Amino acid sequence: MTLPFEPDSDPAINLPRIAQAIDARARACGRRPQDITLIAVTKRQPVRKIDALLRAGHRVFGENRCQETLGKWPDLRARTPDIELHMIGALQTNKVREAVGLFDVIHTVDRPKLARKLADEMAQAGRQLELFIQVNTGEEPQKSGILPGDVDDFVKECREVYHVPVTGLMCLPPVGEEPALHFALLRQMAHRNGLTRLSMGMSHDFEKAVTWGATHVRVGTLLMGPRAALPDSRSREAE
Repeated sequence: MTLPFEPDSDPAINLPRIAQAIDARARACGRRPQDITLIAVTKRQPVRKIDALLRAGHRVFGENRCQETLGKWPDLRARTPDIELHMIGALQTNKVREAVGLFDVIHTVDRPKLARKLADEMAQAGRQLELFIQVNTGEEPQKSGILPGDVDDFVKECREVYHVPVTGLMCLPPVGEEPALHFALLRQMAHRNGLTRLSMGMSHDFEKAVTWGATHVRVGTLLMGPRAALPDSRSREAE
């Protein structure tokens, strides 16, 4: 996938370029740039790069796994308390207690068991996290997410049975398909269910996502540069 520009090794140099692109695209489609949140995806990135963004004034970050988050973010948050941390990776039910303590927003609610566990742990911790439902818009068997045909019922279940604060939807379009089709579908489902937030768009397609109504874009490689390789092959991640 082609990136809109070649990222510099210093994320503080990339940050204003991405912000300007978001601003320009938002204004071109009649939106307010301040309504779009840039999530800096820092999974498998060194702390020195995160520090560069903190010094530049950025405060919204995304991670994929509780274990890596525990290793990096408690010290960073102690130094910079106004950080907002988003969980953008798949969440196992046995990690929910950790996630509720670590994160402010979770983008990957994708099954009733997880919604129930989140409701229980948030009540016990006295914390209310913002939650997004992940939708498998491409109906890919290897990918997490609620199927499009089940979204309405799951939103209702989250609201009426588990009483969890679902505010939006999230998707990962299939590799090789036109992402705008999936962004349009996600927007339609959100509007139908009275949800105001859309987490969609990554390094290669965030501008297109802004056109289709994204309120949160998850940008990793374009902002942070290449990340450390995984030891094994895995399906596409949230950025």
